Amino acid sequence: MTAVSDILRTKQGAPVHAVAPHDSVLTALQRMAQYDVGALLVMEGEAVVGIVSERDYARKVALMGRTSSDTLVRDVMSSPVFFVRSHQSIEHCMHVMTTHRLRHLPVVDDGELKGMVSIGDLVKSMMSEQQFIIEQLEQYIAGAR
Repeated sequence: MTAVSDILRTKQGAPVHAVAPHDSVLTALQRMAQYDVGALLVMEGEAVVGIVSERDYARKVALMGRTSSDTLVRDVMSSPVFFVRSHQSIEHCMHVMTTHRLRHLPVVDDGELKGMVSIGDLVKSMMSEQQFIIEQLEQYIAGAR
């Protein structure tokens, strides 16, 4: 069973990108484009206070007739933030994401932000694990002949 910490190890050195609640949505969109990510944490100092995503922009800015330059992140961010701990399993993450219709989960241990995992990270890890099992079974079957 793969743990969140295993995924974070593969992403070693990948920073978690963030904005502040008082930043404009335009700033958040520019940062998402710059770093090629679909969501940013919203931080006040070291505290995670929200998460803002492309979905938040589409539903809470564009469809509402607001402008991204005049709308603050705090007005459209999702809060409270669901998070996982690094010792938890990929299956647990998938359950949280599916139940709450999320695509990104921050990883927090003892109040300290350790990273963020996306649905893509989880799928990639699960596929890798399944491929390993398939290879092991193929070797077992070949050895039994």
